Order: sequence, then structure tokens, then C-alpha cells
Amino acid sequence: MKILTANALASIQDSGRFGYRSMGVGKNGVMDSWALQAGNALVKNDLNEPAIEIALGDLTIQFEEDVSFCLTGALYEAYLDDKRIPSYWRINAQAGQTLKLLRPLQGMYSYLCVHGGFDIEPVLQSASTNLKAGFGGFEGRYLKADDILKVRTAASLPVIGVARLVPTRIIRVIKSSEYERFTPSSKDAFESQQWKLQSSSNRMGYRLAGTSPLELIEPTQMSSHGVDIGMIQVPPQGQPIVLMADAQTTGGYPKIATVINADIGLMAQIRFGKTCQFVIVDLEQALREQQKRQHYIDQIEEYAHEN
Repeated sequence: MKILTANALASIQDSGRFGYRSMGVGKNGVMDSWALQAGNALVKNDLNEPAIEIALGDLTIQFEEDVSFCLTGALYEAYLDDKRIPSYWRINAQAGQTLKLLRPLQGMYSYLCVHGGFDIEPVLQSASTNLKAGFGGFEGRYLKADDILKVRTAASLPVIGVARLVPTRIIRVIKSSEYERFTPSSKDAFESQQWKLQSSSNRMGYRLAGTSPLELIEPTQMSSHGVDIGMIQVPPQGQPIVLMADAQTTGGYPKIATVINADIGLMAQIRFGKTCQFVIVDLEQALREQQKRQHYIDQIEEYAHEN
């Protein structure tokens, strides 16, 4: 596959790099892991097979071999040559055809998964791109014009489609370690108000703005401690930051809550300028929702392997 144009932020990502946070190496990986798994299940791959993560712009690719592929995550306006193609469908491309992704119509991050996967050499047991350190993925950077990606398997599979997870701006969270240090009015405001995603957000963190800043009962001095994706930190100005896939390994701000694993992908797909609302759930519900997500992936795998 040859990249013809790349105005989007496109990088190679899998589910992430695990076991190296104590050395200061972040997890990285996809912003929406459920979309990655759904795509890989649909094209009969291992669920962790690396894909191209695409955000905020257009991307044009020329296929140099016959390939079965799908697009998941954000709904892109996409064309195979001049034919419009839908997301969450397994599509066959022939050598010489061109895939044009013009713009996301809904959501932020889309995933291009190909049957057989991309031939990417793992670094620290992951193919994910660490953009800050410049390693992993394709030369440790975003894709650009004239890059060539090797596909392991040239094949055509039956064309099928599956349902996608219904997008929502209601994001479920569990209380975090410093929740009780916030004032009662801040606890109420955290759940009751709409939080707008700021354009300064990125793969490291989603910066939110609300009309009622969150306040601590009394000033709190905290030592740096381990942090991870989904944790919601509250800096002194009271506007929360949701840590995302490229989050740092340590932080010192108090944490009011953590986005549940089932909803991280939903959080990732919120567009700049749009709002979300947090709802606190207990650990038991968080685990039930994760099981529902896993059942969704299992269903796609079963259907894809039957077709």
C-alpha cells in the first residue's frame, strides 16, 4: 500500500505497549480499542493486529495488491475509486485501486484494518507509534506521502458488514482516589454539567471546560504518582483533563474519577467543541459494561469466521 496524500494525522497503532511504564515508557496504542478490535475481528485478524489510526483530515492510499479491508471507529466519508464505501463493512480492493478518506462525518478516530495485517516490526513488544520518543510504528512518526506499507496477506474475503457501537456523550466513570477531597458542590458539578472538549486536546489528554470549575476542600500537596489512560486529573484552575492513549507515566494532580474501560473509546470519539457528561457508576457495573463490549467483539469474530 502506498500513501499518496496524508493531510490527516495517521499512524500505526495496536492496543499498546505494556509492562514498561516503570521505565518511563508510555502505553501509546489506539485511542479507541473497541473500534480496533471490531475491525480486526471483521477481517479475521488477531484482535491486536496493528491498524492505521486516522484523525482530523483526508488520506489517500493506493493498493498495490488485492486486499480485504474495513474502516471502523469514526464514520469517514470514504471512496474506493469513485464508489462510496461504508464503515464497519469488509470491502475488497484490487491492485491499483485507490482509497480516499475525505473527512470524518461523525467521531474523531477511524481505523483502517487489512486482512493479514501490516508487516510492522514490533518495538518493546508493540507495533504502536510512540510519537514523542519517535519509535515504533512506521519510523516512529505520522504517515506521509510516498510511504509504503507492506501487507502480509493478499486475499479477497466475502463482503459483509456489522453494526457499530452506538455513539453517546454520556461517559461513565468510577470514583478515583481523591474524589472525597473535592467540595460537595464540585462533586455535583462534575456530574451535572456539560463539559466541552477543547481544541488543545490531543492523544495525551482531553482538556475539558465547564462553567463551574472543580474545587478541593483544602489545598492538597501530592507527590508524583503513576497515572494511566482514563484517569481524570484536576489542575489548580479546576478544569479537568482526561488522560488518553499517549498519557505520561506519572502525574501530580488530584484525580476525581476514571473513565471505565468500556467507555474510553466513546470518550475518544468526541469531537472538538462538543460536550460530554459524566455519570458515576460502581465497579460492578463497570465490569458488566466491559463484558458487554467483549461480547460484542466475540459476536463479530464468530460472524466473520462463518463468512
